[in-house]
Amino acid sequence: MIQIGLVMGSNSDWEVMQHAARQLKAFGIQFEARVVSAHRTPDLLYEYAETAEARGLKAIIAGAGGAAHLPGMLAAKTTVPVLGVPVPSKYLRGEDSLLSIVQMPKGIPVATFAIGEAGAANAALFAVAMLANEMPELRAKLNRFREQQKSTVLAMSLPEIV
Repeated sequence: MIQIGLVMGSNSDWEVMQHAARQLKAFGIQFEARVVSAHRTPDLLYEYAETAEARGLKAIIAGAGGAAHLPGMLAAKTTVPVLGVPVPSKYLRGEDSLLSIVQMPKGIPVATFAIGEAGAANAALFAVAMLANEMPELRAKLNRFREQQKSTVLAMSLPEIV
């Protein structure tokens, strides 16, 4: 069953958002990936948000660049948690996207992550953690992932100074 929606304003956002898809896939989480533009397909955006809960979605990861209205507009139309990923823009490096997503008005929250690939991956890991609250086997996978990260850092060494 599809549990996570992964949406972006344009197919050009896939370069960043595929990092979320890879994390979800690595944990065996069923997801759907779609282009849903807040500005070019507002009716599709409304339909997507309004049917999200009935379709079984537990969270929506929404990536957007520039004005970045997609995450906020989704959040305005559903109570399914929306996780916003600012996609880097050509001129302002994603800072415009970050500010657009993070500055939601009181009462319509969007959990906002870092600009770019790290934000996309972390949004997926956050969604995994949300699902893991109700799925002990997923919680175990997440714990193993964290232990693997810890082991990787502990195994690191620095070169000798000569």
